[in-house]
Amino acid sequence: FYIEHNRGHHVRVATPEDPASAKFGESFWTFLPRSVWGSLKSSWELEQKRMQRVGKTTWSIHNDVLNAWLMSVVLYAALIAVFGPVMLPFLLIQAIYGFSLLETVNYLEHYGLLRPKNDYGRYERCAPEHSWNSDHIVTNIFLYHLQRHPDHH
Repeated sequence: FYIEHNRGHHVRVATPEDPASAKFGESFWTFLPRSVWGSLKSSWELEQKRMQRVGKTTWSIHNDVLNAWLMSVVLYAALIAVFGPVMLPFLLIQAIYGFSLLETVNYLEHYGLLRPKNDYGRYERCAPEHSWNSDHIVTNIFLYHLQRHPDHH
């Protein structure tokens, strides 16, 4: 998520190339697999390019995608070692719940928004109109300031 969100989504937000920007008329259930798999693919490609730039193999310990996966495996293994296999369903449920909440926010905050291309064939700069905003006290409390999403971009 870290790699795709910062180096992919922030660059491509509100464009057809961004898997985390829901298209107008796209249902959440169509968006969800496209976003999850598209973001995974994008993060892997971004990290492959970075590894090539620094002269390291993609399968290096310096690969941030592999590092994140390794940290998850170590954490899950430690929890299973301490609490036993009874942890497996809980770990699976929390993982699905976590990425589903994240994708729900992505769906809502970019639904149907599209940056036009300028005369040079580049997308115009990201502006407040390229993500939905909900500046209310309740969303401020429950979403940790995510309601001010244009400020985030």
